[in-house]
Amino acid sequence: MNSNKQNKPIMFMILVFIISCKLFAQGIEPANIERVGQSGWQFLKINGDARVAGMGGAYVAASKGSSASAFGNPASLIDVKNWDVSMSHVDWIADIKYQTIAIAKNFGNIGVFGINLAYVDYGDMDETINSTIEGEDRTTQVITGNTFSASDLAIGISYSKKVTDKLSIGANVKYIKETIAELNMSNWAFDFGTVYYTGFKSLRLAMTARNFGPDVQLTGWSEEYQAEADDIKMPIDFRIGVAMDFFDEPDSPHLLTVSLEGDHPNDGPEKVHLGMEYAYNDIFFVRSGYKFNYDEEGLSFGAGIKCDIYGHSGRFNYAYVDFGNLNQVHMIQLGISF
Repeated sequence: MNSNKQNKPIMFMILVFIISCKLFAQGIEPANIERVGQSGWQFLKINGDARVAGMGGAYVAASKGSSASAFGNPASLIDVKNWDVSMSHVDWIADIKYQTIAIAKNFGNIGVFGINLAYVDYGDMDETINSTIEGEDRTTQVITGNTFSASDLAIGISYSKKVTDKLSIGANVKYIKETIAELNMSNWAFDFGTVYYTGFKSLRLAMTARNFGPDVQLTGWSEEYQAEADDIKMPIDFRIGVAMDFFDEPDSPHLLTVSLEGDHPNDGPEKVHLGMEYAYNDIFFVRSGYKFNYDEEGLSFGAGIKCDIYGHSGRFNYAYVDFGNLNQVHMIQLGISF
């Protein structure tokens, strides 16, 4: 009888793994239909948490004890013990800068509340216009000498609560704004997540549904084209994953966390993320991961360290993400728990 109970979580984990592999296979061999380019607000896909970035972006079941969980699975905010602050800086591709800050507070039986902000600076870009070539029935691009800039902003309020001793839920509601030169648009979006500990050792199953919100338009009616701009859809994203800790005996200085998740976006093929983190004495951390079925992203590495700062727990995380032909991305994250 006890053997059957112990086998159920293992069978469930195998089932989730098979489903993830099924999603991966479908992503490799699509039915000649791709959904790429069917949504906007692409900056919402960036996760500035250097810890999970080093683990191949497998954040659904791996996030724990950090206010930065609001950018991944908000249900994991329940692991914040008291106060937690996290800040990150990302040198994204094409000289794009991405910064985040998150703050979370545990209010006991009420739950964990947090606020978070993400900002993207695209820098200055040269303005180009189409100019008619004299004597020819065609146009060419001309650099005017002027520049323009663009930016993205997301401000969110998050909440997480432990429903039972095994199940936690969380949500994040955010206001988002995008600015391109003199044009701008704003919207709102909703994220939801769960984390369920199966009872078999540290095995947990997690799920997220992110970026639910209405369609919007960057601009309205155009007199030149006598039409309205197309609606811009939200980059809705569903993920399901499993994670488990190994060598987690009470006296062991070693801890290995393995995380696997399947990703189903509404604007591209299905993907799979695999990540691992090795911790020594909960002080030194080494991470690695791989993203399957991406055009450019693949291998990632990371490292981290925890230290005492005037009686509080400080942390530093770094991640390196390979973007293939687009070179690489470096992420730096600082955090402190009170």
